[in-house]
Amino acid sequence: MIHTYDPGPRIAHAGGINIGTPNLERSLWFFRDLFGMEVTAEGDGVAYLRGYQEFDHHSLVLTQQDEAVINTYSFRVARPQDVELFHEQFTAEGVEVKVIPAGTETGRGEAIRFLLPGGGHPIELYYDIDKPKAADGLRSHLLGNSARRRGFGVRRLDHLNIMTGAATIVQAEGWLRERLGFKRREFLTLPQDPNFIVASWMSVNSKLHDIAIGASPNGQDAQFHHVAFSIENFHDILTAADQLRDLDIQIDAGPGKHGIGQAMYLYVRDPGSNHRIELYSGGREFFEPDWQALEWKINSPYGMTWYGDLPNVDPQTSPYVTTTPSAGLVLPSRRAAAA
Repeated sequence: MIHTYDPGPRIAHAGGINIGTPNLERSLWFFRDLFGMEVTAEGDGVAYLRGYQEFDHHSLVLTQQDEAVINTYSFRVARPQDVELFHEQFTAEGVEVKVIPAGTETGRGEAIRFLLPGGGHPIELYYDIDKPKAADGLRSHLLGNSARRRGFGVRRLDHLNIMTGAATIVQAEGWLRERLGFKRREFLTLPQDPNFIVASWMSVNSKLHDIAIGASPNGQDAQFHHVAFSIENFHDILTAADQLRDLDIQIDAGPGKHGIGQAMYLYVRDPGSNHRIELYSGGREFFEPDWQALEWKINSPYGMTWYGDLPNVDPQTSPYVTTTPSAGLVLPSRRAAAA
């Protein structure tokens, strides 16, 4: 007799982020012209972008609105039926879920939206998404690239980094692992309290993280720290830092190399929305099925920065530790771009 094993609904990877920006044109300049991302659709105050090695319709949505909040954090599920299966699971557990009709985001199929228990962040899960070809003038001869490499050379969205209050972080981090199946790769604790999670890096694939969650310095839930975009190599990070400095773009931290995950980083601000964006290169990969998460202590001199200047982490003076807000279950009204 053949037995068929069904692992249940699963997450495949971090899929996207919808950034609310009061200045859409400035944000577009930043991501399209500097980062080199391809605009796949645009209109009515919304722009959709992707990296040069992304075939899905988009990983970044820029929405023009008065509130500079993160509207949604999105993950693609592993199978078409997983959207409905997660919906049933969450509803049975008492989590309020909204069905997002196909086409609400251009090029994307039906999705569900809910607030992360313990965090309050608006999360969307989807499977169906278009895979349009780039315009003739942008196509690459390399079949593994959706478009030619331009600007800083953003390849793809790498991960999302969120924060919530110290009173809720253990619940939120546990829910991401237990209900969405994220695997803890490395984590940060207090020397005096190893049960308190200061931060946790989690993935469903070989990366260090599809999502990371930390304790917010302001004690508030539903906070956003950064979204990271992958670029090819360390040299690209240094080139970007040189050019961004000359353009007076705010640099919050870096360039440097993380001890946790071992990737090179550069944290900057989108000048249209003031949300933090990370350029991210390299990093250790995780293939072991029996991987035991690495525990770092918050006072380690090697965790945040292996080399490079240590970021200022004083909550009173540091631009690096500040967070920006997320929307609720109902998203803010968007404002159409001026003609």
